[in-house]
Amino acid sequence: MEVTGLAAVLLAIALLLVVVSAVQPVARRFEVSETVLLALVGIVIGGGADLIIRSTYTGKIPSVAGTALNGVAETFLDFPVSSEVFLLVFLPVLVFQGALVIDVRRLADEAATVLLLAVVAVLVSTATIGLALMPFAQMPLIVCLLLGSIVATTDPSAVAGIFRDIGASSRLTRLVEGEALLNDAAAIAIFAVLLAAVTSHQSIHIGSAALSFVISFSGAIAIGVIGARMMLYIITALGNAPAAETTMTVALPYIVYILCDEVIGVSGVVATAAAGLTLSVYGPSTFRPQTWQFLNELWQQLVFWAGSLVFVLASMLIPRLLVGMTRWDVVLILIASVAGLVARGAVVFGLLPILAWTRLAPSVPTPFKVTMVWGGLRGAITLALALAVTENPHVSTPVAHFIGIIATGFVLITLLVNGTTLKSVVLFLKLDQLSPMDQALRHQVLSISLEKVAERAKETGEELGFSTDATRSVIDALEVRSHEERSANTFDTALGDRQRVTLALITVANQERSILLDLFRIQGLSRRVMETLLRTSDAMADGARLEGRFGYVRALRKRLKPSIRFRIAQAIHNRFHFDKPLMAAMAERFEMLMVSHLVSLALARFLRDMMEPTLGTRVSEIVAETLSRQRKMLDEALLALRLHYPGYSEALETRIFRQIVIRLEAREIETLHSESLISDELSRELHKDVDRRRVRLDRRMTFNLRNNIELRLRGALIFKGLPAVALHELAQTASLRFPSVGETLLKRGRTAHTVFFVSAGRAEMHVSERDIEYGAGDVIGAREAIENSPMPGTVRAVRFGHMLAIPAARFRRLVEEYPIVSRNLDDVARVNERTKTNTLNMVGTTELDRESQGQGTMKYLSASRE
Repeated sequence: MEVTGLAAVLLAIALLLVVVSAVQPVARRFEVSETVLLALVGIVIGGGADLIIRSTYTGKIPSVAGTALNGVAETFLDFPVSSEVFLLVFLPVLVFQGALVIDVRRLADEAATVLLLAVVAVLVSTATIGLALMPFAQMPLIVCLLLGSIVATTDPSAVAGIFRDIGASSRLTRLVEGEALLNDAAAIAIFAVLLAAVTSHQSIHIGSAALSFVISFSGAIAIGVIGARMMLYIITALGNAPAAETTMTVALPYIVYILCDEVIGVSGVVATAAAGLTLSVYGPSTFRPQTWQFLNELWQQLVFWAGSLVFVLASMLIPRLLVGMTRWDVVLILIASVAGLVARGAVVFGLLPILAWTRLAPSVPTPFKVTMVWGGLRGAITLALALAVTENPHVSTPVAHFIGIIATGFVLITLLVNGTTLKSVVLFLKLDQLSPMDQALRHQVLSISLEKVAERAKETGEELGFSTDATRSVIDALEVRSHEERSANTFDTALGDRQRVTLALITVANQERSILLDLFRIQGLSRRVMETLLRTSDAMADGARLEGRFGYVRALRKRLKPSIRFRIAQAIHNRFHFDKPLMAAMAERFEMLMVSHLVSLALARFLRDMMEPTLGTRVSEIVAETLSRQRKMLDEALLALRLHYPGYSEALETRIFRQIVIRLEAREIETLHSESLISDELSRELHKDVDRRRVRLDRRMTFNLRNNIELRLRGALIFKGLPAVALHELAQTASLRFPSVGETLLKRGRTAHTVFFVSAGRAEMHVSERDIEYGAGDVIGAREAIENSPMPGTVRAVRFGHMLAIPAARFRRLVEEYPIVSRNLDDVARVNERTKTNTLNMVGTTELDRESQGQGTMKYLSASRE
């Protein structure tokens, strides 16, 4: 019985999946590009099916086999695939996954280069190829430009695959993959404008076309980012639902693509890329690590299916598109291919140096440029756009014939010539070799690790009872390798201290990210807190990479500053005395500081145990000093909150520790189950018990913003003697302020509209060549508020603090109602003056002692010389 209809299509897809699964190991074995081999397989399938249908020999095959063979051939020839299928089904998957795996922060450094390759190169290629073909093709310029836009889009899958296989530079791979994100969008946008002009027989207005292009790009970026952020918000609201979260990521690219392309009229490709990049940035801190790992593995599988099928299906169309090709068409294909190569070379070698000269982008080495020019392969998207022209009923037959043949031939030349030789070019240019820093680090790491492996191997052999003869040869080989690496080790001479410190800080930042992701597995920790910490750890790694120690410390200080959300909540609290937003923000800040403190302790241990043997004592001491400063700043910020909220601090620490213990308990159950020590039923029951206790810990803790404020006021000297009613009213009506290091509280020459009672922390004012310090119990701007006079100097916080902000008018009224406050101010001033005098006397005595010690030392040395 013959298989027809949907069953035949599904059977054909299943057979194609079997074929593409076999292609991957074959390509690896023969060391050829997987994409090139897929294209050849597609051509063979398409050409073979056409040959079977046209052949008369199939009639000689027995009836059942002949009918089945003809049925398979007809199914492949009449496969229900069109340009719309390529662009709507496959393209969103390919673009979204390409954006998902890109390191956005590293790509941001190459933004100018990527935009040049993705937009300018497409425009130049379109114009160059169109103008080169016009004198020879006997076609209007608009048709030649349309062909130029079709073949201007590059396909990075073959290139990136080759780069990954041979270990090419990560920057080179990043540039090619970054270009691919916007390259298709630019080419498709130009193609749409030119196709509309061809089918409507109207001229193109460059101004309106450029405006439409800009609107399409910017609008699509906005929609993609908003769509991804909305999805992340919904995922956060859903809680821990891995299946639902993963399903939403599959739906996202199709939603934004079709919404933009079919409804709004902007670029669906750009919107999909923007959504993928947004998910790449915020995904690790929104999804649980195990969900994020599964999600990436799922998308890798989806893109393998989509990428393989799109190449095979598009290549199956090549024999059909090449029907009727003449010798003159071969000449036109060669002209277009040379023009495309020249255009890409002009952009890469002509414009990239200008970007480097203007410092808009890092310099691109010449070997990179050669590889990028030769690696401009064309593939499935080019064939899909050519198919869209041939399927369009408004396009004349000569134009469709011209577009189909030249575009298809162009793809074949780039795949069969550039694609098969690209690996040799990369190896010839030595782009597969490690950087000098990585080479030096490789010898250092291997020489140390091989020694440890040899020691462990010896212990393991003895424990398992292997004979000495069996273990000796293996351990000797390890020791020989360790000696060779030690002899070749140039780590101390190849890298200076500054480079090693930079390398160490990058490693520390990456280790911090790993620790945070491990902590994030503990359910109950705030997603927003983890998002902030992960984002800033990436910023610290980038800062160290670009500016060394200074960049690392600057990113660290930025982490400790209050977020925009915190500042908005603070403003609402100050203006409207509405505490809920600030309470939520304070609870998150408390948790962020607590987690950061735990991570800093783990980093100190990692530096001592793992990095010091590799990088040396001197570099470790420098990095340890940086980490100790980080820990000091964290301790100051955390101490200011612990003083006022000791109950919440203890409850939060207990909760985090309980969550860690529950995580350890769950791991122990998993270990027992994996070793078959407990049954499936018992494992499920134990996990249910763990989940019940975890759910109880997931309940949000209540944070009382004004806790202990009245108690602190009652203990302050300035408010001594005030009745309890006045203290209670002051604690309830005044605002709270949590200044960070360097924050300006009051400005010089400005009237003090607010008086600050320092509950914890420290501030400083510079007046007349001296510094006035304010500590716990002091009031900043009190006299100026009473006298309604300007501040004599600018007051800045020098430590993280906790302050009570009292409006100046409210403070004056308090002084009028309770004159004792004014007398207390004088007492505080006298106490501070006495304290300062005693401090100066102590310093003077110390200096005299030092001078005496110095004189005594000189006398001793003189006596010794005599």
